[in-house]
Amino acid sequence: MTSLAAPRSVHVRAPGKINVFFAVGDVQPDGYHDVASLFQALSLYEDVWARTSDAFTIAVTGDVDVSGVPLDESNLAVRAARLVARRVGWDGGIHLDVRKGVPVAGGMGGGSADAAAALLAVNELLDGRLTPLELQELGAELGADVPFAVLGGTAIGTGRGDELAPALARGRFDWVLVTNTRGLSTPAVYSELDRLRAVPDIAPTVGPPQVDRAVLQALRAGDPVALADCVRNDLEQAALSLRPDLADVLAAGRAAGALAGLVSGSGPTVAFLTEGPDAAAALSGALGADGHAALPAHGPVPGARVLAR
Repeated sequence: MTSLAAPRSVHVRAPGKINVFFAVGDVQPDGYHDVASLFQALSLYEDVWARTSDAFTIAVTGDVDVSGVPLDESNLAVRAARLVARRVGWDGGIHLDVRKGVPVAGGMGGGSADAAAALLAVNELLDGRLTPLELQELGAELGADVPFAVLGGTAIGTGRGDELAPALARGRFDWVLVTNTRGLSTPAVYSELDRLRAVPDIAPTVGPPQVDRAVLQALRAGDPVALADCVRNDLEQAALSLRPDLADVLAAGRAAGALAGLVSGSGPTVAFLTEGPDAAAALSGALGADGHAALPAHGPVPGARVLAR
């Protein structure tokens, strides 16, 4: 394929996510952990515009702090653009404009959403005709959360989290996300989890991870009260060990009326489940008045999709 395609732009939007349930198994010989996750895509979005160019470049703006986002070849969206270009035989470059709405380094998959949006945008731009499943498979080369950002909705993720099976969720679930400017390293959180599990009498024996049936039943029923009883994140104890201040955030949200609260992924974002839109607005206001950066969001929402071509 030559680099002489007519100049145009494709706009794709992809969602951030919450791990409603995240069970972590033992560390494997390759250093990774098997997981069983219940993902839900939320109404905080990353917007990506792709156009043909002489090189692979990226520019990033956003409604959140983007100062820590790389603008070189290490950026997941740039890597995603290169993957699609290579697959379809494009010998030119791609320029990406990214507008971020998902907290950066917050455990909500914003970078993965950028990559998912770039996969879809470049495929559309270059008329690559790759299927959604093929895009998910490409995304798995970039990170475990990328395939889910392509798929969206609600899904069970196993293996490293990239082996996906859609899950039924009726109605709408309303969340409040409390962001934090001090990031947490995902590898550091996993290392701390392993350290804690090695201490006798602190953590239970770990077996093959699986999603609790009660979580699936609550989602199928569209019942946030029932879901609140079974949300779980095995990384939370490790995240709180490294960042004890997050325990105060959890306590504040629960005291202000949240049905449940948990650290999102490896953190530092904290997610609170509420009874509905009004409760989410009230909780967001209460936490904001207390000095926390709170964002209401709801799910499930669709995965990466083309908005304009």
